[in-house]
Amino acid sequence: MTEKNTLILGASTNPTRYSYLAANRLARHKHPITLVGIKKGEVAGEVIQNSIDGIENIHTVTMYLGERNQLEYEDFLLALNPKRVIFNPGAENPSLMKRLEEQGVETLEACTLVMLSTGQF
Repeated sequence: MTEKNTLILGASTNPTRYSYLAANRLARHKHPITLVGIKKGEVAGEVIQNSIDGIENIHTVTMYLGERNQLEYEDFLLALNPKRVIFNPGAENPSLMKRLEEQGVETLEACTLVMLSTGQF
């Protein structure tokens, strides 16, 4: 299995949130994770960053922000140019998906947890 540097946008320290579960599952699968969220804290041994400064070399972005909350990250995501962006349930954003696809980024409306459990990640 290949390690895929993964950025979790919308990371949370709340154990009931899917982003929290995904961070732990990704870490268990040995994928290096970078966490960006509003609240400070730590998940799966990684600190949640409040800033996107200095983030680079990301293979996959897994999105846990609603469409409105994605606005401030759109230019960053386009500049980051990851291999793929996974829009988890509730994070669907057709206009951002189109912009990313035009740049050659694979976009998926999928669930990271399901992808990991079925070997599709």
